[in-house]
Amino acid sequence: MILYALQCDVGHTFEAWFRDAAGFDEQAEAGVIRCPVCGTHSVTKAIMAPRLARHHGARQAGTRPGGEQSADAGPPAAAAAATAADQSATADAVPGSAAPANAPAAATGPRAEAARRLASALESLRSTVEQTCDNVGDRFAEEARRIHYGETEARGIYGRTTPDEAEALRDEGVEFASLPWPRRSDA
Repeated sequence: MILYALQCDVGHTFEAWFRDAAGFDEQAEAGVIRCPVCGTHSVTKAIMAPRLARHHGARQAGTRPGGEQSADAGPPAAAAAATAADQSATADAVPGSAAPANAPAAATGPRAEAARRLASALESLRSTVEQTCDNVGDRFAEEARRIHYGETEARGIYGRTTPDEAEALRDEGVEFASLPWPRRSDA
């Protein structure tokens, strides 16, 4: 998947996800991309800042060496199954959570309040999932398939899977959801 910044001929900017680079071209040519503000089909890619790769030795928060996801990711069931998309949210990055001593004062305003409500809703969702679904950890793809094909009882599960395993599940028609999973602090 690729995220593009887009702009209509009136000047409205917005973002949209596409399967790959050719996906934008195909959809633009077919006239299916519309500006969400004015509805025009005259949409082009806007100038974007590139995402630069980190040094190969640098570790990203929430990952282990080798790119494995950290152990406290995991989300809910959509019908029978769900998977975690660890967005590497750290305790000091989640609005409304305890901030480190050297952090700037808490943000204020409508956006900050919306971010705090979203963080609270995600935490509530996580608690509900953990109380009502089975954590299958790294065996998520395997368990989701077993449920999908009727090899085991249908039940809510959550856990982790790789992007390749998630794509394979989608190709097989297994229904699941990937959600950002807020990291909990032990402090």
